[in-house]
Amino acid sequence: MSMLTTLLEPTRGTARVGGHDIRREKHQVRSLLGYLPQDFGLYPSLSVFETLDYIGLLYNIKDTAERTRRIEDAMARVNLMDVRDRAIAHLSGGMRQRVGLAQALLNEPRLLIVDEPTAGLDPEERIRVRSMLTELGQDRVVILSTHLIEDVAAIADTVAVLHEGRIRFTGTPDDMRTAVRGRVWEVQATGPELAAIRGQYVETALQRTGDHITVRIIADQVDGREATPVEPTMDDAYIGLMHAAPATN
Repeated sequence: MSMLTTLLEPTRGTARVGGHDIRREKHQVRSLLGYLPQDFGLYPSLSVFETLDYIGLLYNIKDTAERTRRIEDAMARVNLMDVRDRAIAHLSGGMRQRVGLAQALLNEPRLLIVDEPTAGLDPEERIRVRSMLTELGQDRVVILSTHLIEDVAAIADTVAVLHEGRIRFTGTPDDMRTAVRGRVWEVQATGPELAAIRGQYVETALQRTGDHITVRIIADQVDGREATPVEPTMDDAYIGLMHAAPATN
């Protein structure tokens, strides 16, 4: 992601954004980008509007009327109009993430790159940010990096899974689930049985109900106990990929 945003020089090879080489045409690439890094700094004493106005100047949007138009459009898209005059210091974590998204939209990017946008947010704010990214993806390409499987399930139409620096899977979310379809089961267990199940199968989830435990596992077949086949989730698919033998060239 840092290479695509021209912040990090590739050690070898290259990539193109909108037909422009990220090594030789950095200015053209940056003109197409919006970027929200995982950690971004904001001046706490500035208001939301002042922050976006400052960043607009950094984007070299010199015309005041045009800059104001873009700021108001970005604030409207991420639902910040009601707090436009509130200081950054008085915003919640979710609102600060929305300010981060708004600044990434000021450039009216064709490619929006966001890194862990919902990390550290409460469930309600995560849902809001996911909904905004889904909407933004309707008229531009959005590249999202996340460790939260629910973000992928809610937003992505194409998924790439990295493992130890290599791409282990690329395809649609349904393709990813299909990789373990027919191999996901739920079995009932008691506490003493749990260790044996974990030693024999790949566990993907566990839920306690009174004295009984429902364990979700991945296996070609389940021996010696009653098991119910279930439709795979993205969590099942991801854990299945991580435990699969790596492909050989």
